[in-house]
Amino acid sequence: KAVVSTQSTGIEQSSGIKELHTEKFTLRCFQTITGVKFFVIVDQKQTGCEHLLLRIYELYTDYVLKNPFYPIDMPIRCELFDQNLRKVIEQVERATAYNSATLS
Repeated sequence: KAVVSTQSTGIEQSSGIKELHTEKFTLRCFQTITGVKFFVIVDQKQTGCEHLLLRIYELYTDYVLKNPFYPIDMPIRCELFDQNLRKVIEQVERATAYNSATLS
């Protein structure tokens, strides 16, 4: 399963974790030019994390940043973003389940 969270660093060009592998999961991070970080935590067998992070960033720009009522540096509270994020994660989970079934 993919889990997503965001956090604003407020630090220009801040560095930090990009990828972390453990025996049970992989954590990947994508940092935007404005310092917002998106994290996904996935099973070791999960592929396409970079594509997932880029897709999440697209949703963020489409539904959050283009919203004139969204206060920058605040938690994301946008129903359209949440709905579309759920759809993207479901697509990834279905694709993973399909790939696992075909490899078995």
